[in-house]
Amino acid sequence: MKNLSYYSNSILLFCFTVLILFQSCKTENVRVDDYNSEIITSWNEKIMKYAIEEDGLLTLKGVRTEALLYIAIHDALNTIKPLYAKYSYKGSVQNANPIAASAQAAYEVAINQFPEKQKELEEELNKWLSEIPEGTMKTEGINLGKQTAKKVMEARSDDKWNGEADYIWHPMAPGVYAEFNEHSGTPDGFIFGAGWAIAQPFLLTSQDQFRSPPPPEINSEVYTKAFNEVKEYGRFESKVRSNDQAHLAMWWKDFVENSHNRLARKLVVKEKLNLWETARLFALLNMTVYDAYVSVFDNKFHYNHWRPYTAIRWAANDENIDTEPDHGWNNLHKHTYAFPSYPSAHGTASTAAMTVLANSLGTGDEYSFTMTTSEVDKAGPFSGKVKMDPPTRSFSSFSEAGMEASLSRVYLGIHFRYDSEEGFELGRKIGNYANQNFLTPLITEK
Repeated sequence: MKNLSYYSNSILLFCFTVLILFQSCKTENVRVDDYNSEIITSWNEKIMKYAIEEDGLLTLKGVRTEALLYIAIHDALNTIKPLYAKYSYKGSVQNANPIAASAQAAYEVAINQFPEKQKELEEELNKWLSEIPEGTMKTEGINLGKQTAKKVMEARSDDKWNGEADYIWHPMAPGVYAEFNEHSGTPDGFIFGAGWAIAQPFLLTSQDQFRSPPPPEINSEVYTKAFNEVKEYGRFESKVRSNDQAHLAMWWKDFVENSHNRLARKLVVKEKLNLWETARLFALLNMTVYDAYVSVFDNKFHYNHWRPYTAIRWAANDENIDTEPDHGWNNLHKHTYAFPSYPSAHGTASTAAMTVLANSLGTGDEYSFTMTTSEVDKAGPFSGKVKMDPPTRSFSSFSEAGMEASLSRVYLGIHFRYDSEEGFELGRKIGNYANQNFLTPLITEK
């Protein structure tokens, strides 16, 4: 009887071991390189289209939705086969189809944010699910996608992405942001973006984690030089601005979340990134752009620095003897955005995005690529569109593109050079922080 009991226990142990190995092998049998980026880019383009239609990207909703969607997909994929650190999901799964998990995760986030698009979203979901054989893997994938989407949406349910913050107007003084509603086309007393400064970041520990140094004193040589530069290069009929500088000034006006997601869709196909790599890239990209906006608007409202439009027209009162006023001065597109100047939001978000792309694509900074922007706002939002001729610009590195995006605002006449240069530096800090601390590789071989 003793021997029988011994053999029975041995058989049970053997069977249990085989079962564990079998379950493990099912996950190991998922070949990462069998899954490409197509499902990621398809959802990305659709969500960005919805966001543009809804609010013209004048809120954080579009980039936030993209971030939520790709966090959910990333966490689902890395639950199935762990290649990168997950953002928040702690669950596990024995056997799940990666496409089913990705499609369902994307749908859950998208339908939550754009419920009026239910029919189109269901069609997109079914397009991917219909190609998967019925069975446990499909069912588990669907369930996993639902779980990761639920987790990230619950975590961000009170992140103040659309919150409002009070703004106190200050008396007119040298360097102080002033209202110019005749130039911004906004109602009296309106200011944009104060609520962005208090939104909860995805990656940063706080809105003010990266506090920019103060802008230069108004009576300093640095300020005087920057004042004269934007006054001449940014004016409507400039005698010193080149045709190329005028082109890049207008061409870079597209919103960062639109232009850089569009670029990413192109580059992941060119570089043949797999599903895991692509999900990680888009999650990092959109979280970083979102946090760049939060950080830069926190800095903007901390310093409350004036715009060139005010500075040039009011220079007789700025207490700087080396600046000359021009009461009729206007900039290249005859519009100034209604929020403080320093640092440049466009420079910050563009450079942060470019820094993430350089890392996530695995190419490093030195990389030749071409971006396409077919049309931009003629002036401010709702001003109509103007075609770009040519619609492309080419770069030899990601940092070159980030710097050009930053400096474009000087030639447009809406920022001082120090706004743009600090935007570039702030963007690099945010992008590097994202690369070094989130969704990091767990293993080197797939």
